[in-house]
Amino acid sequence: MTDPQLKLIVGLGNPGAEYARTRHNAGFWFVDELARSHGGSWRRESRHQCELARVRVADVELWLMKPTTFMNRSGAAVHSLCGFQRIAPAQLLVVHDEIDLPPGVVRLKQGGGHGGHNGVRDVIAQLGAEFWRLRIGVGHPGSKEQVLDAVLDRATPAEQQLIDAALGRAHAALPELLRDGAQKAMTLLHTRDEAATSGDS
Repeated sequence: MTDPQLKLIVGLGNPGAEYARTRHNAGFWFVDELARSHGGSWRRESRHQCELARVRVADVELWLMKPTTFMNRSGAAVHSLCGFQRIAPAQLLVVHDEIDLPPGVVRLKQGGGHGGHNGVRDVIAQLGAEFWRLRIGVGHPGSKEQVLDAVLDRATPAEQQLIDAALGRAHAALPELLRDGAQKAMTLLHTRDEAATSGDS
């Protein structure tokens, strides 16, 4: 594992007001808050099928991206922008909801499979698997048959509070990732969310 020299952070989600607060849009929530807190303004980029913002975090200039395709076509938009900006997969961080992690937990990793996530699956199909992922736990509904309905529904108020806290910890860890590398950020992030979910602060 090499430390990322990030140039692009992609939040995965579905466009449209009806999906805005659904669990599947956790990636959008992350980049929206990052843009807001760092003075970024979203603009529509039709040729890349996305919305783009530019921010500076820990003295690093970053593109933020929200594909305007639906989730299962996210890879086409990411591939288009990466090709235009000459961004390698290892310089890309994809932020997405993760049903295999409980609400309140967030994990950072590089590479791996898609875990059944259709947005990640399409990015892998377009770019290969070596990009970074920030996985935002939203919880599993209990059976495979319920997954689609669950991710396209809102979290409960208690779950949303945990998810929002995890997103806050992820935002706080991003400067560590950019300045000090992946291991430092992982240690900080994973230790903090274990404490949070165990009831400690």
